[in-house]
Amino acid sequence: MTEMSQPHGRQLASTGVGVREAPPPRLRKLPFLILLALLLLVLFIGIFRHAAREREAVVFQQEQANAPLSLRATRVTKVAGPIHVELPGQTLAWEQARVYARATGYIAERRADIGTKLKAGDLLVRVAAPDLDQQYAQAQAQLELYKAQLQQAKAQVDQTKANLNLAKLTFGRSSQLVKNNYESKQSNDINAANVETQTANLAAAQAGVEVAQANIAAAQANVNRLKQLVEFKDVKAPFKGVVTARDTEIGDLVTADANSGTPLFTMARDDILRVQVSVPQSEAVGLTDGLEAKVLPPELAGKSFTGKVARNASSLAAASRTLLTEVDVPNPTGELRPGMFVRVVLDIPRPRPLVNIPAPSILFGADGPRVVVIEKDDVVRVAKIGIARDLGTTVDVDQGLKGDETIALDPPVDIRDGRKVTIRK
Repeated sequence: MTEMSQPHGRQLASTGVGVREAPPPRLRKLPFLILLALLLLVLFIGIFRHAAREREAVVFQQEQANAPLSLRATRVTKVAGPIHVELPGQTLAWEQARVYARATGYIAERRADIGTKLKAGDLLVRVAAPDLDQQYAQAQAQLELYKAQLQQAKAQVDQTKANLNLAKLTFGRSSQLVKNNYESKQSNDINAANVETQTANLAAAQAGVEVAQANIAAAQANVNRLKQLVEFKDVKAPFKGVVTARDTEIGDLVTADANSGTPLFTMARDDILRVQVSVPQSEAVGLTDGLEAKVLPPELAGKSFTGKVARNASSLAAASRTLLTEVDVPNPTGELRPGMFVRVVLDIPRPRPLVNIPAPSILFGADGPRVVVIEKDDVVRVAKIGIARDLGTTVDVDQGLKGDETIALDPPVDIRDGRKVTIRK
């Protein structure tokens, strides 16, 4: 059995059944070389196509750069007319006052209420002030007392003058008698002293008259003051207007002290209104008093009121760089009311002519604002400009343009000098 199996095994080995021999080395490298060649071919084709596309792109870019660019354009001119501006404003009463009581007492009668239209001097309220009435009566009695004292002082002066005259006559007679030795010298000296005494009495009596006159003047001033306060019991309208606030009722106690008391009424004059408007710095330069203005209240559609610039603050507010301006507007019908929001239209003269251009024509970049100017041969020139005033849809230019140019609208940001263009409508 063993001998028979061994030859059989050698026979299988010799015939090669069940066992493969390794291929030669060259045959194993061939697939890799073919793959490498294919990759190199694909890479070469890609590079060739890419280079061709780059050449086509360069040619296209050159063609596009040399081709005329189609742009919309507009003609600009230099404008010297007024600047039309519309600004927000508010209406204020021509005059406004809070009315206080000048007499302390109780409200006895009220003649006005909110919305009452009054003329100057019309009665608002009547104040009952019994304490004030008593003070006024006492002051009048004191004045009469001082007048009586003045009469008494004047009578004293007259009596003193008579005594002085008698003393002078007596001294004159005694002086003659002393010369003839009919009167003693001592008696004559007594008569001389009496003259001096009566002279002093006269001076004192005259001083008493002056004191009485001063007392009368002081008493009269007090009476006049109290009389004025008594007249203030009738609180009257200080000017023609309308009552805008009422802070009192019948029976309320009011005091004459404005610091601790409350106002009885608030009045406003509305036949003329002040319209306050803040004018920006760019327009404030040309603003002058007397300039006509139109006031447009939004609630009264289609209706306008004409007024004039009456005054301005002469100094711009630091926070907003605006000039506070007041426009006086007649309001005889009362359609405008104090405190309303309105639009104020002004045509302000320009300080100097400027070139006005549309806002879409401006290019903004690192070099500042620029515009594209189209020359006569349809070649563009990029010009740097200086903006003097931005009006929203348009811009006033003070540098870079003369006012007779044609400029492009919505130009491309990469446009350069010398580019040929065509103008489309």
